[in-house]
Amino acid sequence: MFREMRLRKQQLSAEDCISILHKATSGVLAVSGDDGYPYAVPLSFVYRNSKIYFHGAKTGHRVDAVQNNEKASFCIIDKDLVMPEEFTTYYRSLIVFGRICILEKEEEKTEALELLSEKYAPGDEAGMKKYMEKEFKGVCVLELTVEHMTGKIASELLA
Repeated sequence: MFREMRLRKQQLSAEDCISILHKATSGVLAVSGDDGYPYAVPLSFVYRNSKIYFHGAKTGHRVDAVQNNEKASFCIIDKDLVMPEEFTTYYRSLIVFGRICILEKEEEKTEALELLSEKYAPGDEAGMKKYMEKEFKGVCVLELTVEHMTGKIASELLA
């Protein structure tokens, strides 16, 4: 169902891919947008147990797209070192494919928001509590279940 990487010697291990998911702070979510055009949006995220969580407004292009088509991809650029003298880039990147949904259950939404808070504001329980009291009802939380992922590294960075 999913394509295998053409340059297999440059493929990252599953452990390296998961490491990128844990340490990266942003990526680009791609969904099927209006009139069949792809819609890609940069987002903060958190990864846990083969799921990626995002948060944002309850309405808009991203939410409409997710409601219309559950298939999505998410891309992270982990390393991007431009080498002008070589006309290339030394890179590490990851792409995830999966199915995305809007979390409706309050406890699932709360757990995802707590995970995001732990990643981006570790130890700030007071700030998280204040955010939850003020914003919880107005925030949308998306869950992307990972079905397939591949990471790739520039051949020049292979050890």
